[in-house]
Amino acid sequence: MDRYLITLLQPLVALALAPGLIGSIRWLKARLQSRRGPPPWQPYAELRKLFGKEVVVAHSASWLFRVTPYIVFASALVITALLPLLIAPAAFDGAGDLLVVVYLLLLGTFFLALAGLDPGTAFGGMGASREMTIAALAEPTVALAIFGLAIGAGSTNLGQIVLQTLRSPGLAASPSHLLAFAALFVVMLAEAGRLPVDNPGTHLELTMIHEAMILEYSGRYLALIEWASWLKLLILFTLLTNLFVPWGIATTADPAALALAGIALLAKLALLATILAVLETRIAKLRLFRVPELLAVSFVLGLLAVTASFARV
Repeated sequence: MDRYLITLLQPLVALALAPGLIGSIRWLKARLQSRRGPPPWQPYAELRKLFGKEVVVAHSASWLFRVTPYIVFASALVITALLPLLIAPAAFDGAGDLLVVVYLLLLGTFFLALAGLDPGTAFGGMGASREMTIAALAEPTVALAIFGLAIGAGSTNLGQIVLQTLRSPGLAASPSHLLAFAALFVVMLAEAGRLPVDNPGTHLELTMIHEAMILEYSGRYLALIEWASWLKLLILFTLLTNLFVPWGIATTADPAALALAGIALLAKLALLATILAVLETRIAKLRLFRVPELLAVSFVLGLLAVTASFARV
């Protein structure tokens, strides 16, 4: 298969996997809490229901409120075409590296915060304020953590980082890699709105962050935003797995290698989903003023990862 065709198919694979990933996490959490819970395929049914519902828009909302779901969804979808999801290096590696991925993540967060402010509701403003506070610490940490890997690879290109780790397997156990993994894992919890930073299963006004910004959305707008948030979790999971433990990813366009890459990706996602589900059943949500402290720790871990990379070089 042509490398360009595979790269164009990656967003379709991500779109198909993202609802199943979030559904599996919900199902695992329910089982760990001795509840029956919804089946893993429930998010697919939710998307179908939302796309069929009428869109209700507040009279005070502007064009920004209407265009934001498409921008948030499109930015997440573009990232999936730049990631080493199934093959490395991807066809568009030259057009998108570490900095492009970080900026695209921030683009969706920025417009979602603006959309939360646009209708003029108290909850939307509160959620937007909290989201930008978290993003101010989380986004630089993502860049730092991956930059720690980029120093060893000599490139900010994600595909080259993967290839460097494949060529030198010992790098996966180096202090810089372990520190960067820990930093990125903590940031993943914040960026995806998971415990202990945010609780995706509640709508309490004193605790919600992501949910507060999207309370005014309905119908296909809400479906696109929810789908984009699930894609974002898949993107962060992929960064954690294929950048730090890249074994199994295809380096050629051979069908057998691609099939193995798909199996390896599913196994890695299942492992991370299990870890996240277990973690969320064992910890409670942090108080809001303690969240910056947690993200500051992740930032320091990312900074130490960069320092350790320079020391190794």
